[in-house]
Formats: sequence, C-alpha cells, structure tokens
Amino acid sequence: MGQSVVLPVGLLTLLAATTALAAVVEHTFIVQNLTINRLCNRRVITAVNGSLPGPTIRVQEGDTLIVHVFNKSPYNLTLHWHGVFQKESCWADGTNMITQCPVRPGYNYTHKFRIIDQEGTLFWHAHVSALRATVYGALVIRPKSGHSYPFPNPHREVPILLGEWWNANVIDVLNQAIATGGLPNISDAYTINGLPGDLYPCSQNQMYKLNVESGKTYLLRIVNTALVAQLFYKIANHNLTVVAVDASYTKPYTTDVIVIAPGQTVDALLLADQEIGSYYMAAGPYYTAAIIPFDNTTTRGVVVYRGMPPTATSLMPTLPARNDTPTAHKFYSSLVGLKDGPHWVQVPAHVDYEMFVTMGLGLNPCAANKTCLGPLGARLSASMNNRSFVPPTALSLLQAFYSNIDGVYNTDFPAKPPIEFDYTNASINANNPSFFFAPKDTKVTKLKFNSTVEMVLQNTAIIGVENHPMHIHGVNFHVLAQGFGNYNGAEHRNMFNLVDPQMRSTIGVPVGGWAVIRFTANNPGVWLMHCHLDAHLDYGMATVFMVENGATTGTTLPPPPADLPKC
Repeated sequence: MGQSVVLPVGLLTLLAATTALAAVVEHTFIVQNLTINRLCNRRVITAVNGSLPGPTIRVQEGDTLIVHVFNKSPYNLTLHWHGVFQKESCWADGTNMITQCPVRPGYNYTHKFRIIDQEGTLFWHAHVSALRATVYGALVIRPKSGHSYPFPNPHREVPILLGEWWNANVIDVLNQAIATGGLPNISDAYTINGLPGDLYPCSQNQMYKLNVESGKTYLLRIVNTALVAQLFYKIANHNLTVVAVDASYTKPYTTDVIVIAPGQTVDALLLADQEIGSYYMAAGPYYTAAIIPFDNTTTRGVVVYRGMPPTATSLMPTLPARNDTPTAHKFYSSLVGLKDGPHWVQVPAHVDYEMFVTMGLGLNPCAANKTCLGPLGARLSASMNNRSFVPPTALSLLQAFYSNIDGVYNTDFPAKPPIEFDYTNASINANNPSFFFAPKDTKVTKLKFNSTVEMVLQNTAIIGVENHPMHIHGVNFHVLAQGFGNYNGAEHRNMFNLVDPQMRSTIGVPVGGWAVIRFTANNPGVWLMHCHLDAHLDYGMATVFMVENGATTGTTLPPPPADLPKC
C-alpha cells in the first residue's frame, strides 16, 4: 500500500505559483502565396500570415508553445524550431523525413512543445527545399517571471533578421541546381527584416528604420536566416556588446562588428551614445570559397535618433573586406560562456565517444546521356567522413527508429574518415580524384542516453575550401577550440577551453580549418546534424544522431501525435 505525502503549506503555495507562471502560448500560421514588390520586380513568394519575415513568437522559459500550421502553399512543408531543444518532444522538431513527413498542400499539423532551460534568441523556418528563404521568423525567449537578464534591462528589444532575396522563384533556383549538378544561382540582394535597403534598385523606400532615444540601451536580437551567406554586420560609429549567442549567455564582449553564419543568432546591446543624428546599419558577405561566385552587395537599414535635424546626413559604416578571415576568426574565438549564469552547463569532463569528422564538397558521377554542370563534368555532392547522406522517402527516420523498422538506415556512420590525408591542402587534393566521390547512403550514429560525444570537425579542400556552418538539432554543444589547417590532437588539445567555453547549436567551422565540440546526448530522439548552407544539405553534408531512451531516469521519447503527417 502506498503512503500519502503531506506537503507543507508553503511548499504547496510555491509549487502552485511555479506552475501558474508557465503559460501556454498559441499561434496559428497560415502558409500561402504572397505577392510583393522587391528590386523592381513583382514576385510571388511563400510566406506565413502574409508577412516577410513571418510573425515573431515571444515566450518565457518554461512556457508551452502550440503552433497550428495550415499549408495553403503549393509546396510540401515542414517548420523547424531552430535551436529549440525539444526535450521529450522530438516529433515537433519539424525536419523533413528526419522527424516527420512533410505537410502536404491543403493539410495541417500542430506543433506542441515546452521551452526548457533556454533563454535568448532563436528562430523558426521552413525545412523543405529552399522555402526557408521566405518562410522564417524570430523566436524570442525571455526569462520566466521573477527572473532577470544577467545584464541591465534594455529600453527595448529589437529583432534584426538578416536574409537573402532572389528575383526568381527560389524553389526553382535550387531545383535547377540539383537537376544539373551545379551550384544555385546567387541571390540578388541581402535584407534586414525583409527589406533590401536603398543601395538596391527601386528600394529607396524599402529600408528598415530603427528609432532610438539618446542614452537608451537596445537589445538587438540578430538572426542570420540566409540560405548561403555568412554576414558582417555593423552600425556606423557604434559599438555592440554581445551578451548571448544561439540562446546561450556569454560574458559581455564589446566589438564594432558582428560576424554571423546562417543558422546563428547573436544578442547584442546597442547603447545610443552618439551625437543625435542618423547612422546606417549595414550587412555584407563574409565569403571564403574563392572558386564559387557570391552576392557581393550590401544591405542597409538606418538608426535614427529622436530629435534628429531633418537635414542630417546618415553616416555609413565601413564593412570588413569580403574575405577578412582574421576579423571573423577574432570574433568567433573571442566569445566565452557566462560561467554560472542562467542555464550554464559545465563542460562534461568524461568523453564516451570520440569522433573525427571531415566535411566538404565533392562530386557524384553524372548519369549516362546527361550533361552536368559540376567540376569535371560531374555533379556537385557533399559529404561527411566520405559518406553523402540521403534521407529516406517512405517514412521518417524517427518513425523507423521509434517503431524498430528495419531497412531504412544503418547505424554504422564512421567515427573517423576512411583514410588520413592532408585535408586542407587544395593543391594536393585537386590532383587526387580518388577523394572526389563519396558513396550516397543513410548512415546514422546511435548513442546511449547521457553519453558524452567529443567531435573534431575538420574542413577539407577537395573542391575548394569553405567555412561550413554546422548545426546540430536537439542539443547545444560547447566549443572547446577552433583553428586553421589540419587538427593535431597532440598540438591542439592544449588550446581547449574546459572552463567557460561558448555554447552553441551552430558553429561556423573556420575556412580551411577545424573546430572541436563536446555535447551530452541527454535528449532521446532522432537529431539531424547538417551544414546550414541550403544546397549543402541537399547535396548530402549531413548525418543523424539517434539517442536512446533514458530508461533509468524516465526520460523517454513519447509516442507520435495523432495528427503526424503521413508520407
């Protein structure tokens, strides 16, 4: 016979108050065609609730978020909540053929999950093809009631969503690239909160404007939603103080330039401490792949002080050179975590599973009687440890994992590359065609619950060098170290920050270089790891972690929701 437990009145009151503070935040997303004018063109895009960007979702840590998604677009659709842990709610992650089949046109699906142990800025976006070029919005997570920021409260909080714009239908752009085996056409503009700014044709009145008051502090919630471009971001004559990245607090870091890769977020404080006037904010590309064309343009908005004289001239910041890797590396490597701050997680001391993962562009043979536009007349491909990932087509990996269905995937993704070579020496690799072609298959890594993974991410120069923004769903990781050239454990382990490293869900692995990350697999489910450059995911630069249930802790993957889309 069980015993009844009588709790003190004070504890009962505390528990009731804690439960009452957590809210249910509910939204309805209508995804459909929207006709808008940009860059002298009238375009039909796919958008949410008739706006670009889509709605900003605001929640507090601990809240439950419910989003009803109605797909009235002509395309298959999933929505991903980028950077959200999805603890015990993997089915809501919204990754096409990984955690769910897509929502077909005319159908709907409801995402329901709690925001647990996270504060800061994340975002949501489409996770099928290139729809995320226009289907995206900010997700703002404030501290729960009674808790505060680890910095003075700002006067105002402002989402700054950086994006890319194509004059063509972006789905057609990517589909053409995949069909021909070449690269997608470059974008026609960059945008700030959906607006290109006055440096582009027909865009004089399409520029984002931020009104400020002298002496006030503003929290800029900066998100890079671009499909391809890493971006430099500056405001003329102003410094910015970084206080969080990827919804993890950092020790305050003051800089005059932000560098942000696709899939990353940066929270930065802007103090309006300059003379009353008008100051441009600008964003332009940081681009490292010398052999690949890119959109070499600049988007800008404007910061306008209250009381500015009507005749004042706006000042323009000087952005770094497009290939200024030292500036980018200084920014990325200068960030450290806010040790013992809200939701701080100590670096796991013990490592259960070590991985060394090479990644980069390669080739796939061109089919007979076809013309392909990749190097050597082949198709561009991408791989990790010489495996090019192919998602299933009949059911999602999560459904196969949950239901123990055989024949959908193999659990032998290699923990190291099949051969060692001079990974970042482009001149040697270009003359060794045996490196070019990686098999295409569906290989995953199965992890025990609460096991710790340390991974070296090593760029390769098989077909040019790039900076790859690598994103892992379902977890944050500590960035222990990053550098250039080939990783050497004996030489580089003494660079590890095991005290207060930054925590992220997306890292820009340095061009022609490496990064070492460490994370704990404490979230049962199926979690995609992939390059956040849009085409690179479609070309196969991805893998999957399958985290088993925590049987002794009661941390388990729940059954699928009743309205989960069918393939």
